[in-house]
This record gives sequence, C-alpha cells and structure tokens, in this order.
Amino acid sequence: MNLSSQAQAFVLHFGEMGSRWGFNRTVGQMFALLTIHSEPVNADQLAEALKISRGNVSMGLKELQAWRLIELHHQPGDRKDYFTAAGSIWDLARTVFEERRKRELDPTLTLLRQLLLTDPGDEQEALAQEKIQEVYSLLEMLDRFANTLSKLDEKDLLKLMKLGSGLSKLLELKSRAGTKKSPPKER
Repeated sequence: MNLSSQAQAFVLHFGEMGSRWGFNRTVGQMFALLTIHSEPVNADQLAEALKISRGNVSMGLKELQAWRLIELHHQPGDRKDYFTAAGSIWDLARTVFEERRKRELDPTLTLLRQLLLTDPGDEQEALAQEKIQEVYSLLEMLDRFANTLSKLDEKDLLKLMKLGSGLSKLLELKSRAGTKKSPPKER
C-alpha cells in the first residue's frame, strides 16, 4: 500500500498527536491510516504501509479495539482480519472523548467523592477539603456538560459549536462596553 505525501503527512502528524490523546505514536498512526483509507485493511498491509513490525500492529489493533475506534471485518475466502475506522469522524471523536472520560475523569471523581466523605481531622485538612470540593464541583459540572454533548447528534453539535464561538464574541463585546466609562448623568 502506497501512501501519497499528503496521506503520509497526515498519518505521521496523527501519530504525534496520538500521544497527547491517550495512546502511543504507532497506535495514532494506525488509527489515522484506517480513518483515511476507504477499504478495510489487514494487519500485514498496516505493517507494510507504516514500516512497523507485525507484532506492533497486532498490539496496536488490540488497543484500538479496546478504545472502540475500529471495526473488524471478514472477507469471503480470506482468513485474515480486516479493519476500518468505526464510524464517521464525529462518531470517532465522541468515542475518544467517552473513553477518556471513563479512563480519566470517572476514577478522579470517585476518588474525590471518597475524600469528601472523610471528616477533616484539623483546620489544615478542612481547608484542603474545601479545595477538593471546588475541584470536585468543577469536574462534576464538566462531566454533566460532557454527558449532554455526547447525546447530541452531529447537526445539533455543530449548531452549538457555532453558537459558542458567537457567544464568546458577544461576551467580549459586553466586556469592552462595560469597561468604557459611561457619561455623567445630567441633573
């Protein structure tokens, strides 16, 4: 499988970004290739295209399946497993977000809940618990917001994103207007 220079640049960059999104560079590259490739791809094709070992591909495919980002396909008369990205770009983004939430946010909220159930032993612990409560409240609000977003369809999510960018401009204008001194009132 030959990759165009554009596809290769995308795959390489996606590999670098993968480490920031919660999986390693090779898994990011595999995911990118499966995302832009129109036909199902088998492990040998992935290894060849990315110039990585078959074992590395196998481990990466397992990780992508654990993240629910790829789908397994079979072709008649072929014993090999073939893979594609699991849905549209929006579906994939939603899945990454949900998986990160399960892996990172949920355990943090659980720990913070447990810490808040413990009565503080002294003033320093009471102050620490106040800050823990602030963190918990913020993360819980973000979690509720994320739940709401994950239930929206693509069309409504796009509307909300456009509204959000317009809202930030409106708040900026309001802020500027609030800093200007108003003329003195006449008597």
